[in-house]
Amino acid sequence: MEKINLNWTEFYIEFATKLLTYKNDRPLLIEKIKRVYEVINLPLPKLEQDHNVKDIDPFSIFALFNKGITDKNRITIIKQLAKEFEIGAPIPKSFDGIPVVNNQSATFYRFGDARGEHDIDNLWNLFEAAIAFTDQSTNAHKSAFVNLFDIAVQQKQVKWNITMGLYWIRPYHYVNLDKRNREFINDPEHMPKEVISEIGKWKQLPTGEEYIQVCELILSAMNSGKYSYKSFPELSFEAWVLTSEQQDKNSEAYNKKMLTRNHGLADEEVRPVHFWIYAPGDNASKWDEFYEAGIMAIGWGDLGDLSEYSSKSEMQIKMKELYGQQSSHKNSVHATWQFANEIKKGDIIFVKKGISLVIGRGIVTSDYDYDVDMEDYYNHVRSVEWTHKGQWQHPGNANIKTLTDVTVYMEYVEKLNSLFVDTYREDEEEQEIDFPLYTEQDFLSEVYIDQHQYRTVVNTLKKKKNIILQGAPGVGKTFAAKRLAYSMMGVVDINRVMMVQFHQSYSYEDFIMGFRPTGSGFELKSGVFYEFCKKAEEDNEQRYFFIIDEINRGNLSKIFGELFMLIESDKRGVELGLVYRDEKFSVPKNLYLIGMMNTADRSLAMLDYALRRRFAFIEFEPAFQSEGFKTYQADLNHSKFDRLIQCVEQLNQAIASDEALGDSFRIGHSYFCAQDSIDDSWLASTVEYELIPLLKEYWFDEPFKVSNWSNQLRSAIR
Repeated sequence: MEKINLNWTEFYIEFATKLLTYKNDRPLLIEKIKRVYEVINLPLPKLEQDHNVKDIDPFSIFALFNKGITDKNRITIIKQLAKEFEIGAPIPKSFDGIPVVNNQSATFYRFGDARGEHDIDNLWNLFEAAIAFTDQSTNAHKSAFVNLFDIAVQQKQVKWNITMGLYWIRPYHYVNLDKRNREFINDPEHMPKEVISEIGKWKQLPTGEEYIQVCELILSAMNSGKYSYKSFPELSFEAWVLTSEQQDKNSEAYNKKMLTRNHGLADEEVRPVHFWIYAPGDNASKWDEFYEAGIMAIGWGDLGDLSEYSSKSEMQIKMKELYGQQSSHKNSVHATWQFANEIKKGDIIFVKKGISLVIGRGIVTSDYDYDVDMEDYYNHVRSVEWTHKGQWQHPGNANIKTLTDVTVYMEYVEKLNSLFVDTYREDEEEQEIDFPLYTEQDFLSEVYIDQHQYRTVVNTLKKKKNIILQGAPGVGKTFAAKRLAYSMMGVVDINRVMMVQFHQSYSYEDFIMGFRPTGSGFELKSGVFYEFCKKAEEDNEQRYFFIIDEINRGNLSKIFGELFMLIESDKRGVELGLVYRDEKFSVPKNLYLIGMMNTADRSLAMLDYALRRRFAFIEFEPAFQSEGFKTYQADLNHSKFDRLIQCVEQLNQAIASDEALGDSFRIGHSYFCAQDSIDDSWLASTVEYELIPLLKEYWFDEPFKVSNWSNQLRSAIR
């Protein structure tokens, strides 16, 4: 086993014992915790919805320094805790074998009214019983622990994380059973069959009796001398090392793929998570059956084992044999091939019913299997861990195909993900989602600017903290803004990106804070920017992006109020008092602002100097001549599309040379993007409902120009 440093255990055990003395004096405990953060000049993480902390449990206090933060910050917090609580144990320098909670769900209780009346008291009672049981080990203490454990696990926000909390306070007596450790323990190479068998009986969280039994079984196994790990911290560290090695391998393979994918190399076994939308039978007729069985399946059973087909062409030939020569069976071939060959373990499945409902979500857990015993020809099967079942309104209309890989349609995926965002918070397991990786290469393949321009924008945003993407309609500013955020984060994490649109009525109350009417009067409510800043502040090791569409349509002085100064790069972290609440507020350093504005907007007055001083301005132009767009156009291989683009480029020259218009009114390339394939109806729709209305607005007093160019656009696609 790799060398392990367990010097942290002494501090953790002593700190837990010291915390117990504050069980009946929690107001003083809260004051001491607040003082710790004031002294070290770090923001106190969110411990209550309105940040007015009235009560706290001991496990949530441990979570303050056992979450996704740097070791430097962790040591800073621990040092001050040692001073404040007079801890004599050495300050740990290493944290081998310590599991951490998710930054976005770091308390063991719900906020405000969502919390049960006795939830925090129950956690304190369990904390006290856990310490008493380890220190005295009588049957009475065991019985008390089991009873209080069973009470606690019934509470919202208490899941497998409770075993992590118990491990923190007495790491040699209680095993942590987070996902990583459970997977490690359930491997016959790491634990005997009696341990695996015991855990295998659990249908959900264990009872207190079951948990204690597993702790004892694992301790007995480690004491047998068969394993290199002799304690729970050593086991936890070994599980972490194993997982890290696997992640390094995956990362190495993924990076290799990214570097070589333009050279024809392929490595389909390692790639980012993909998102799929799937129909379980006609009108979701098989959904209940598949949900109960923990599977997804598709028809075309008489094709036989799909893994025996070496190409889509072979499948197509067989389908024509079986189902008739009149159709190409293109969609059916695509679906069956993808089901057998392109879906991978870990991919996310969204389940649809018809074109208007989403009825479930799950994670693929197996490779493809041909099951001859399945009924109704649904013989093609994969196992799925279904995480959600219900009914949600589909964003727009879904396509009618059985199976579609929607990963590339990021805005669509974001909308689907947002249906389940709130429920991710319900279960710790749901927070262990691997977001799709997103690199500079991904950005450059989707946004039609060159590498030099991209790096200039990134460096400007890093330095200035605030930029505005400006340009003509349709140059892809919104599209680029989100992908710029993803590329700087390295993943498509929609939880760290917020987008709003300014308008003339948008106010400080909407953005920062203000009173809102309720059934009984008025209530002080936090605005979107305030909430997002607090969210970023709590997760200060990660980048967060706040995107503002139509930024120049809002009254910036009115919207930001006294906080306008705080968005400047050198004022980040500086605190000012809020108008509506006796509270100091700052804009965190890890939050970036991206604004967008159309330079063709006739209704705008001169921009406020304050806006210009605080933002860097990046010009986006139509990219018809960029390498990216040319490649996209060539891949479409459509003569009418080519003629339309040629006509639009000529139209842009006319717009640019018009004294009343100019470059800022040119038509952007995004009107013609985001299509895998095109047909005559799509081309006609783009011309009639996108381009011609724009010309009527531009040349509202010159109908001849509108008529002339409208005719040219229509002729291009005939």
